[in-house]
Amino acid sequence: MSLFQNLISSIKSGPLKSRYFRSKDFSNLPKDIDKAVESVMSKSGEVSSLVYAENLFSLIEDLSDKQFIDFFDSLLEKYDIDSNSLSKATKEYSKNKTQKNLEAIARSSEPQWVELFRRLNTVSEGTLKLVKLRERIRSLEKDNPELAFFDSALLNLFKHWFNPSFLVLKSIDWSTPASILEKIIAYEAVHEINSWSDLRARLEPVDRRCFAFFHPLIPNEPLIFVEVALTDNMPKTIDEVIKIDRSITPDKDINTAVFYSISSCQDGLSGISFGNFLIKAVAHKLKQKNEGLEKFVTLSPAPDFTKWLKEKSIEKDLDEDSLLKQALIYLLRTDREDEFPNDPVARFHLGNGATLERVNLNSDLSSKGLHQSKGVMVNYLYDLDSLERNHELFFKSKIVQQSSGIKGLRKKFQIQ
Repeated sequence: MSLFQNLISSIKSGPLKSRYFRSKDFSNLPKDIDKAVESVMSKSGEVSSLVYAENLFSLIEDLSDKQFIDFFDSLLEKYDIDSNSLSKATKEYSKNKTQKNLEAIARSSEPQWVELFRRLNTVSEGTLKLVKLRERIRSLEKDNPELAFFDSALLNLFKHWFNPSFLVLKSIDWSTPASILEKIIAYEAVHEINSWSDLRARLEPVDRRCFAFFHPLIPNEPLIFVEVALTDNMPKTIDEVIKIDRSITPDKDINTAVFYSISSCQDGLSGISFGNFLIKAVAHKLKQKNEGLEKFVTLSPAPDFTKWLKEKSIEKDLDEDSLLKQALIYLLRTDREDEFPNDPVARFHLGNGATLERVNLNSDLSSKGLHQSKGVMVNYLYDLDSLERNHELFFKSKIVQQSSGIKGLRKKFQIQ
């Protein structure tokens, strides 16, 4: 929470509350949403503007989907760019190229409703409420394309507000408050956590770690988290990583950190990539505390592999060599216009600078694993000294870094 928000919170809940708020009449807060918007937009610089902003949030949250869409249509109509002001500012700048005139263009070219979002962000939990607001906008956007204006504007604001340098990396363990642990269970998107015992097996053992990014203004909501296994080898199956009755790896034998699950928690922050920064931050943190760590790898799903096989009309029952060959083709070739790999997880890790290290058959035999990838999982290697170079090669030249084992399989299966 910012210093300003702490101050406001103290005023609203502390001994100054009665003195300040008795001097203001908030008994007639607007119930009409258009008037509520006018109140927020006209109260710039006043503490009372926070009350009007909270009132507006409350009204928005109570809207039905149709009312919600109508509300944003109204914002587009009433608080759009003032084309006359923009035209005037542009002409002034063309005559006299000064900083003042340039700033006038910047102000005039931004819709007025963007400022509304900024003011809403000042209230208690305003940042989280705006994230949830964008989540709702995105859920309705497909059938209401005009909402794309607001989706895009919020995304641009969030890219500034959620800059990775602002985020806080925290360790999640069995002593973490239950309110956070419940969210880890709910947000786990890769390998479902079915019980508290499941969660305990992932957090309590000395050879298991979990880390999450938090934002200072949303301290009780993880943005993204990664689960890590500290092992003495690069695992081939997910069962050997997450099963409850496994053997603990002694500290002296640990040489490999395995990132086996990465889950984004907030749909309203879709389009902002935290995973790249999270993996690198965690890798460096683990390296500092575990001198014996030599290798950082993933055990990753190939979530669209089965779908891709169906699209290619490839027979369902493949022998192991045929399945492995098709998995390599899926990971290495592309059907996309941008020429990046078909698989979204591959695009993520290879884009981070990782190396395609190994493809594993019969790796995830859960119903989800068999359904989405026929049990295939992939190891990507994070060589901390090569990440930047690999990242550049991937994005500039579409070059996928591959282990000698992958290259050998390509030769065996004659995959170009």
